Amino acid sequence: MRVEADGTVEVALTVNGRAVTVAVSPRTTLSDVLRDHLGLTGTHVGCEHGVCGMCTVLLDGEAVRACLLFAVQCEGAALTTVEGLGGADDQHPLQQAISHHHGLQCGFCTPGMLMSAYDLLAGGTYTEESLPEDMSGVLCRCTGYRGILAAVADVARAHPDGVPPPRAAVPPALVGRLGSVSGVASQTLSVRHATQSPEEIAVPAGPPTITVDVRRALSSPVDDVWAVLSDPARLVACLPGAEMTEDLGDDRYRGRAVVALGPVSLRFEGLAHIADRDDTTRRMRVLAQGADRGGSSTHAVIRLAADPADPGGTTLTADADVHLTGRVAQFGRALAGDVSRRLFEQFADAVDEAARTGEAPTTRTSPLRLALGALRARLGRLLARIARPARDTSQ
Repeated sequence: MRVEADGTVEVALTVNGRAVTVAVSPRTTLSDVLRDHLGLTGTHVGCEHGVCGMCTVLLDGEAVRACLLFAVQCEGAALTTVEGLGGADDQHPLQQAISHHHGLQCGFCTPGMLMSAYDLLAGGTYTEESLPEDMSGVLCRCTGYRGILAAVADVARAHPDGVPPPRAAVPPALVGRLGSVSGVASQTLSVRHATQSPEEIAVPAGPPTITVDVRRALSSPVDDVWAVLSDPARLVACLPGAEMTEDLGDDRYRGRAVVALGPVSLRFEGLAHIADRDDTTRRMRVLAQGADRGGSSTHAVIRLAADPADPGGTTLTADADVHLTGRVAQFGRALAGDVSRRLFEQFADAVDEAARTGEAPTTRTSPLRLALGALRARLGRLLARIARPARDTSQ
């Protein structure tokens, strides 16, 4: 097959029990696909030369270094990552043993240790005498290996007839980057190019990265506020940094948004779906997903409610479960939560203005100013906490 320099190839494979297809460059490594395309960041990348063992995964049941394989080499293969070994609610015995023996400190080598240990125990070649040498293929600079070796030996003794198979847990998210991801399972998530048909938006499994719960008192009557919320064009116009680019019909919309966190500016292309809307109770549920070309992605379940308040005003409630992956997830949860809350607060003020004037809001907060405002607010709270003990001591 000949592929142009900027071309992509569709690769079909099974990851943790789920069939997926990714469109990638022929030179994209398996580790990059797992982390940046599928959101499976449990596969860590260290040396990228196959030496440290951090990126160990199972390919058709055999341990391999994901950094040394191109994704196109895995066409039709079945992959198991540490997410598929077991989840928080259904841990594999190896995960339980590593925790029990405190076989981790920084945790960077832990996924590689787990997958390598599973390969060793499942392969039927385990002996207690050779265990240190057998596990030396994954490097650890924290633990001294003692807890790790004790954990593996524990599981071997507890399961002499063979270690239990991976739980094949559903991964937390399947997210597109520089291409598309699709699958056959009901919760499969796909982000397509603007020229392609949108896929169904699915809520990622697992707990959200951050949750937002904002309640705001608006001066406008509740019917006027609901008129803004139920008009997608005016609703999007109230969101800082967002714009609608296409109405896809069936309450689905394509759009873009700019999010700034300090010096990092992210431009998301994505989809939104008004999944539920009740004009009687003035309640709405919106599903949204987006990805930028740098590998960041965001998925959110947003619930909006407008209730009448005295005298003649409205209480606007917005709560959201937000899932983040990629660069944007590297910021602290507290900072990301602050930015999200301030975004919703600015959104509420813009809704109030739009309801009052009957037009789109004229004052739009830039994403950068929003981020800087959140940083100033956090700094103010930190200084207040530092100053409080000093005042108490002076008294």
